[in-house]
Amino acid sequence: MTTTIMVGTTKGAFLLRSGDGRQSWTVTAPLCDGWPINHVVGDPRTGRLWAAGGGDWHGAGVWRSEDDGASWTLSKLSNGQFDEWAANDPQMAEMFGWKPVEAPFSGEVAAIWSLHHAHGTIYAGAKPATLFASRDGGASWERVEGLSNHPSRDSWNPGAAGLVLHTIISDPEDPGKLWLGISAAGVFATEDGGATWERRNRLSNEEPCTHHPHPAAPRDGETGHCVHNLVRAPGHDLLYQQNHHGVYRSPDGGRNWHDITTGLPSTFGFPIAVHPRDPRTIWVLPLNSDIAGRYPPDASAAVWKSVDGGDSWVDKRAGLPAENCYFTVLRQAMATDTATPAGVYFGTNTGSVFASRDEGESWDEIARHLPTVLSVEVMQRGG
Repeated sequence: MTTTIMVGTTKGAFLLRSGDGRQSWTVTAPLCDGWPINHVVGDPRTGRLWAAGGGDWHGAGVWRSEDDGASWTLSKLSNGQFDEWAANDPQMAEMFGWKPVEAPFSGEVAAIWSLHHAHGTIYAGAKPATLFASRDGGASWERVEGLSNHPSRDSWNPGAAGLVLHTIISDPEDPGKLWLGISAAGVFATEDGGATWERRNRLSNEEPCTHHPHPAAPRDGETGHCVHNLVRAPGHDLLYQQNHHGVYRSPDGGRNWHDITTGLPSTFGFPIAVHPRDPRTIWVLPLNSDIAGRYPPDASAAVWKSVDGGDSWVDKRAGLPAENCYFTVLRQAMATDTATPAGVYFGTNTGSVFASRDEGESWDEIARHLPTVLSVEVMQRGG
């Protein structure tokens, strides 16, 4: 079996590969012309890869590879400042090999933030929060109008990184079901393929809702709308989210949320991951807070693991920096594989990738000195 860790960074996509039981890893050179790449995903059935990114300078786009990452083609969704600059300077445009591209959503989105492949469709989440869909492998894209026209749209507020649609998850059995995480508008769900969307941020009746002055805090019977990451347990409509103000569990597809933060060293963090087969096993990486530096509490790195759906937590530190650790792990920078035992991976803003081959019990640093890691995903192929 070949394991590929797909890493999005501020200076392109990287692929870390292992063919020997996750014991050793090779690292590619930066891919996608060095674009800022917010998210990389793959299809283990075909080996196709997609990388999403961009920004004010590059514009927004999705790169795709049909040959296991050897070559890439860009589908541009919006133009950036570079396009305007090159269009006004033919000599410079010729030097860079720039050619004008018809980018259909120029002026509407600044970057593509997330990707998801399900049921023959590729979905892309943008900044500001817009959902796109491609049914031809990523060559062309259309806006999912049901979300763009949601009646609550005018009330969506941006988080610190802007109004980003950062998480897209699906039901493998039902192509009509999708869930989205938008910072800072909350969780949205559809059961009709995106025609209509329900906003699902309600706290369970069992949960007290105490007032907190922070604008992202829970209030009025709802979780804080600044959801940082969202995952679905395998085979269930059991959802978990890492929020700006805690970790939550929903047994019913997001219709009700229960606070499961008790036992963690802080309420703040970005990523959350779920076991590929055990719906009650999850991992988070708490950070001290959004105003105290966003690094591990006491500057000592730990991944916190629960095997009972968040009812209790245990810190896992073996192999991680025990002191003077000031890295941040961003919202899309933790993932699991499908091996037995399951592997867990995370990347840091200091350019390291850590791997666990024993479901988070111990850790190894398998890459270092990469650019800032924005996302980590895993694809496994073969026997």
